[in-house]
Amino acid sequence: MINRTKVFMTTIIIAIIVALIRYFDLIYYIELDNITELPQLIDKFGLWAPIIYILLYTLFCLFFLPRFPITLLGGVVFGPVWGTIWVSLAATVGATVSFLVSRYLAAGLIKRKFGASKHFKKIQQGVEKHNWRMLVITRMIPVFPFNLQNYLYGLTNIKLLTYIVVSWVSMLPATIAYCFAAGSIVEGTTSIKSTLFYLGVAAVVFVLLSLLPKFMKEKVFIDKD
Repeated sequence: MINRTKVFMTTIIIAIIVALIRYFDLIYYIELDNITELPQLIDKFGLWAPIIYILLYTLFCLFFLPRFPITLLGGVVFGPVWGTIWVSLAATVGATVSFLVSRYLAAGLIKRKFGASKHFKKIQQGVEKHNWRMLVITRMIPVFPFNLQNYLYGLTNIKLLTYIVVSWVSMLPATIAYCFAAGSIVEGTTSIKSTLFYLGVAAVVFVLLSLLPKFMKEKVFIDKD
């Protein structure tokens, strides 16, 4: 039986997010042609900029929009370090909101649409067999689309807190790589040494990420078939 308190709290959270999105008129920016205007929006809202960015990122997650452009833009707008912080938080919030929608508000709809898909079956079997390790695999290795994962995990029995923490930790390496690579552009306007340093960090992380599939197969985290 679905916990009514959790359903109520989820509804309140979604309602607040929707209200803020409407208040700041962020629907306009979900079109990739308009996302290039985000830096101007950031300058306009000042201290509110991170909140605006997190809300916009959540929109991208909810509407199955590609997160790569907005992730890179976060590095460009906020710089390598702060970009990593805000992008990491935004990605975790977006993933969690989608998870909550799937688990408590739209489980029937998600099941009808994706319940018979091979993606859901593999994720469900993986969670049953490996628990949180399956989440690590799908977050760190692009096996399934990121936005789809968020909804599908809501249909599994994985715990919410486990989902949030493991998602954040697992997504952090790629976030660092992308934000440091994109943020180096900003640093390049002030210091060549800083640019090379940030690019170097990004390159190292990218190399380590490329080695993950082989490592996880050897550790039997991924079925070798």
